[in-house]
Amino acid sequence: MSHNTFGHLFRVTTWGESHGPALGCIVDGCPPGIRFTLSDIQAELDRRKPGQSRFVTQRREPDQVKILSGVLPEADGGMLITTGTPISMMIENVDQRSKDYGEIARQYRPGHADYAYDAKYGIRDHRGGGRSSARETAARVAAGAIARKIVPGLVVRGALVAMGEKVIDRSNWDWDFVGHPENPFFSPDPASIPIFSTYLDGIRKSGSSVGAIVEVVAEGVPAGLGAPLYGKLDQDIASNLMSINAVKGVEIGEGFAAARLTGEENADEMRIGSDGTPVFLSNHAGGILGGISTGQPVVARFAVKPTSSILAPRRSIDADGREVDVVTRGRHDPCVGIRAVPIGEAMVACAIADHYLRHRGQTGRI
Repeated sequence: MSHNTFGHLFRVTTWGESHGPALGCIVDGCPPGIRFTLSDIQAELDRRKPGQSRFVTQRREPDQVKILSGVLPEADGGMLITTGTPISMMIENVDQRSKDYGEIARQYRPGHADYAYDAKYGIRDHRGGGRSSARETAARVAAGAIARKIVPGLVVRGALVAMGEKVIDRSNWDWDFVGHPENPFFSPDPASIPIFSTYLDGIRKSGSSVGAIVEVVAEGVPAGLGAPLYGKLDQDIASNLMSINAVKGVEIGEGFAAARLTGEENADEMRIGSDGTPVFLSNHAGGILGGISTGQPVVARFAVKPTSSILAPRRSIDADGREVDVVTRGRHDPCVGIRAVPIGEAMVACAIADHYLRHRGQTGRI
């Protein structure tokens, strides 16, 4: 299986399967001298890990990260510093239940990668989906925690803005609420919690699943990152987000809504600020023009499809050419888009860190 690596200068290779002994990543190209703590990485993994509410899979994984190479401890205790060599990180799997997948070992789940994997490789890992499982994304979140440290002043935040037919009220947007302990959805709208709860409870109890839309906003992105024509910043952000399991669509800024705007409405007008630098009067472009960052917040959204592993019977076929009705038992997310929020943040952070290093290497300045 090829193509397990993304990025150019900041390169991330992930490895491992959902029900294997461990999974992890190798981060190559991280500059020396980047300081962070193990808790910086663990905090991001804790946001993504399963079993934290009734609205996500009940698989119990501590997701404790181990750093195997690429760093040195500093004398002040707790702080690590990168050496410039490959950073290898490992996360052990401790709560696999492969027997839950015995009934579908030769069946293809409709909407899942089962059939496509088998058609391509002639073999597939039915235990939780192997590499096609969202479990693989834990390693990306670990890499993204390091990526956040590379660009000075970079802040990357994500939020769930829609679940199925339910949409947040943007007038209630509160970034501080996204991480509130009584908010199981990463929603920025406090009023959405009872609505999402009732809606998803009904979906979950019916044995089904539902999709979601996640929005990621990166602030502190310097102007000038990205390169036309085939190294655009938004191109690589879209590629990174599309690589996340179950993602079926990505948009930057207004995205598809821009098709309904006039030229006057879509144009991000400019004036000179009090400090002599440009001030944009809107951000329909999502902080990127011509593939190059403008210094405004970079805004991206991605759509996550409903989880394919559901209890409701679905018509399909098996590897022996028989028609079957597939029922997937075990522990699954009724809305995988919830835990996709920190994953989306990580992938955007990795793209920006990569372009930051590429820009510095090409121009010698930031």
